[in-house]
Amino acid sequence: MARTGETGGGMIHNALEFIQQVRTETSKVTWPTRRETTMTAVMVLVMTTILALFFMGVDNAFNFLAQELLKLVG
Repeated sequence: MARTGETGGGMIHNALEFIQQVRTETSKVTWPTRRETTMTAVMVLVMTTILALFFMGVDNAFNFLAQELLKLVG
């Protein structure tokens, strides 16, 4: 329900004002260069590979430990 004195035209005005504000704020953003984006993507891939290898090693170590403990029990 519309507030007192507010019509459909007010909503359109508010939407247009919002879009104008979004454009103004977007123009202030400092966008990364292609080189910065590429370097960041490469670093993410390198770090995820290192972490995957680390956690694989930890998982294998715990698996080995669990297997040895089960051999002692059974």
